[in-house]
Amino acid sequence: MSKKFRIAGINFDHFHMGDLLRMTHEHPDVELTGICDEQPERMREAQKNFSIPDDRIFTDVDACMEKARPDVVILCPAAARHGEYVARVAKYGVHVLVEKPFAASLAEADAMVTAMPRGKLLAINWPLRWAESAVTAKRIIDEGTIGEPRGFHHYGGNRGPLYHGAGKMEKEPTAEEKAASWFYQKSAGGGSLFDYLGYGTTIGTWFMGGRVPLEVTAVTDEPPGLDVDEHSVVVVRYESGLSKCETRWGTFTDPWTHQPQPKCGFVVWGTAGTVSCYDYAPIVRVQTRAKPEGFDILCDKLRAPERNPVEYFLDRIASGRALDGPLSPEISRIGQQIVDGAVRSAREKRTVKLPA
Repeated sequence: MSKKFRIAGINFDHFHMGDLLRMTHEHPDVELTGICDEQPERMREAQKNFSIPDDRIFTDVDACMEKARPDVVILCPAAARHGEYVARVAKYGVHVLVEKPFAASLAEADAMVTAMPRGKLLAINWPLRWAESAVTAKRIIDEGTIGEPRGFHHYGGNRGPLYHGAGKMEKEPTAEEKAASWFYQKSAGGGSLFDYLGYGTTIGTWFMGGRVPLEVTAVTDEPPGLDVDEHSVVVVRYESGLSKCETRWGTFTDPWTHQPQPKCGFVVWGTAGTVSCYDYAPIVRVQTRAKPEGFDILCDKLRAPERNPVEYFLDRIASGRALDGPLSPEISRIGQQIVDGAVRSAREKRTVKLPA
């Protein structure tokens, strides 16, 4: 790339902002022109890590946009504020990268798309899109190795959202931290279902070639003393059969250190075989009619500009190519449809049609 992109990171509700800023800081064609959060203390670690001068630290969104003059904005607000923040920055004519999930509702997701100015890209980052195992599984599916994909299982989760910070640094949350965190507030889009179901529904939709399901059935736990769920099981009915997504806060171990049981990841089956891809694994497992006993395939190595969301997004902006896969609003919207259906199903304790 010859263009130097000006990027601002706004709202640090989600600790993934630290990871995205590191990718920004390490990109040779990026100038980090500002970071912004209403709570200055949440920006101190990033300011120190990336040597950001004081005059690029903001607590007001409009001041940040007017003085930092970014071309691209990275947003990490609480799930229920994604629509609000996209609207606040989109009026400045910028491209926007939003950390998952897409939104807290389908209506909010659609409003985000509508708010974007003509010619500017809106991307939704799903970190599993950059897992070598998931990318390899998608290649195998697209090559026709397992035939036409018919369904998938996804198990996703970790010990809990407050047990780690940026860079997966481990910590033990206090009861006070849980009470204060948006992750544990239903009104803010908290809960394991909102935190992880979108991974399964969106990456699963990518594996299924953009297929749209018919019905959703969901059950969530109701932990005493908590406002949100920590465990959900969601069954999605397609014309081709059933798929399942399960979300869990409280796995025995975090999958990036030691895979828990059940393992976090995907199993996809098709008309001619199956493929499993577990989070952070170096191999995927494949079965075919010719080799029903199964065999391992080493995961593909990611290459620029497909190694992380920042370089991918900037490459698509620079080249004029459309977004594809889970980062595209089209695929993420189908994932959001399933999430919306699951929320309603769990609340009403019945199977529901997929929301339009």
